[in-house]
Amino acid sequence: MKLWLVRHARPLVEPGVCYGALDVAADASATQATAVSLAAALPANMHVISSMLQRCEQLTQALRGLRPDLAYERDARLAEMDFGHWEGQRWDAIPRAQLDGWTASFCSWRCGGAENVHGFMARVGAAWDETVASNQPTVWVTHAGVIRAAALLARGQRQVPDAKDWPVDAPDWGQWCVADI
Repeated sequence: MKLWLVRHARPLVEPGVCYGALDVAADASATQATAVSLAAALPANMHVISSMLQRCEQLTQALRGLRPDLAYERDARLAEMDFGHWEGQRWDAIPRAQLDGWTASFCSWRCGGAENVHGFMARVGAAWDETVASNQPTVWVTHAGVIRAAALLARGQRQVPDAKDWPVDAPDWGQWCVADI
């Protein structure tokens, strides 16, 4: 089974701003360009599951206009990690002690008082398990953090005890990778 992991187009947010669960739009022309490329690349009979955040919804709707033959649904479990009161702040404005606390207690620290990596991995892992159990080729229209979590899940890793174990690589905005499961 193949799982296509598609990252939304560039969001309309200043560089250096924390925007995990912040519901920001993506660049419309970049979204359309991504949809055109993705529509041409996807085989028939794919199941498309999208994060409910608007930057992913925009891409899903553009893809739907080009490929109405595909099955579509939304899944809140594919949303980016929720950084609580850090959302909308510049990363360099978040107190260093809070960022250091997150690094020191990577799995359990509630970022901005909201989600922690343990909960995030469990949420994405539940969506992963459902997708794998379906045994049908699937597309996730999602975020870099979810794609990084999926990379860990593909290796059978459900916990991330240390910040150094979190994957650095993810597709650029409007790009994708394909996992063979």
